[in-house]
Amino acid sequence: MYRTYKTPIAKVFPDVSIPEPRVSKLAVFIVRILGRFYLFMVYGFARFVFRGDQAICNAFRRAMAGESRCIIAFRHSCGLEPQLLVWLFLFKLKKYAAKYGIRFARNPHAVFVYGYEVARWGGSITRLIMPNLGAMPVHHSKIDRESMNRIFKAIIGGPYPLALAPEGQVSYTVENIPRLEPGTIRIGFSSAQQLADSNSACPVEILPISVYFRYGAWGKMAMEALLGKIEKLSGFSARGRKKLPLTERLQQCRDHILAVNEERYSLKSDASVPFEERLDRVINAALETAERMIGVKSEGEYFSRMYLIRQYCWDKIFLPGINNLDGMSRIERSVRDLQAGEAWYIARHQEIVDFCWYFRVPLPADETALHNKVEYVQNLWDFANRTMGGAYADRVNIFPRRVIIRAAPVINLSERLPSYREDKKAAIAKAMADLEKAYFDNIAEANKSDAIG
Repeated sequence: MYRTYKTPIAKVFPDVSIPEPRVSKLAVFIVRILGRFYLFMVYGFARFVFRGDQAICNAFRRAMAGESRCIIAFRHSCGLEPQLLVWLFLFKLKKYAAKYGIRFARNPHAVFVYGYEVARWGGSITRLIMPNLGAMPVHHSKIDRESMNRIFKAIIGGPYPLALAPEGQVSYTVENIPRLEPGTIRIGFSSAQQLADSNSACPVEILPISVYFRYGAWGKMAMEALLGKIEKLSGFSARGRKKLPLTERLQQCRDHILAVNEERYSLKSDASVPFEERLDRVINAALETAERMIGVKSEGEYFSRMYLIRQYCWDKIFLPGINNLDGMSRIERSVRDLQAGEAWYIARHQEIVDFCWYFRVPLPADETALHNKVEYVQNLWDFANRTMGGAYADRVNIFPRRVIIRAAPVINLSERLPSYREDKKAAIAKAMADLEKAYFDNIAEANKSDAIG
């Protein structure tokens, strides 16, 4: 029900009921049947290439044999990584493990952590499949002890690795790492400490995984078609535009969309001011507008403020703790519908904030690699889409020619427990830096393989 500017929310819904997570053989069977078809729908005929697969196989072997506890820390740059990794772990990992003579104690699988809002906008199929694959929801802005206890139980008790995104949400960029939240490392250290306190010699390992996309002639044509659509939305005539340099076309669209947002928030447009600075003003204005509409002060850390707004809006559309609306009077139901509609419009400001924070990147040059140009055009579409009232569900992903899944060596947190006990803040910061370095190493290796061909 949470779609785009074309279908605004105009009525309230009862709370979403999510069953207790478990790994269902039936759900695994259904995913086995439909998984490859789903991947075709989102990746087309892309060829999947695995790098560091021995590191993945060894980490899974240790975890499922009870020799370690594994936290899979995956980059979440486009939003489709969990689906791809589920397919890899369930249906491909045994094949790759056989190359190295590795055998698993049980069929490989991983349980994923996801934001509770996904179950709300993802629809009934999402709410059916994800809990039955063991996936665990968590709130970003609420104290959620039940979910956290469930996560710690999954790590400490096993038997499957636990997968989560240290970025906290989709970051819209593959070769940049705008931010990493410390939650993954904190959870890992806390789990390692609990295991050590129980006299367990089982170490906790972080396995960094990244996914990269490479495009061919089809991707280039699709990128051109998407850019043409953006130009049309921006009011530019198609005649002769293909003769202009790509950077100029992108900049004209980008600046037009930015100016529309500046006008929306009564901000002065000044072409002499850098794009990133102007966009920051739009982001702050959108955030403050949403906060004013829900009646909270504009204070605190940026992402905490954004998550608070998101939670408020979802809680007005899907009423927490209310599983049936039949007991409401006609007047009360109508008022709740109005509040849901208001929340939907407030969320349009939050969607601007959510995406634009990540869009503060330079324009691609002529010599920029094709995959980076494609990413920029996809994000430019998102910039236009969020400006018109859209959300992540309306994102356009161009079919890649090749998908590279790369794993870095594990980071053993149990080995770092002495330094963690001595100075928690410094130990977390060091582990965060090592995790970020692992991601950058993955980027370098993926680009190196492109150069080699």
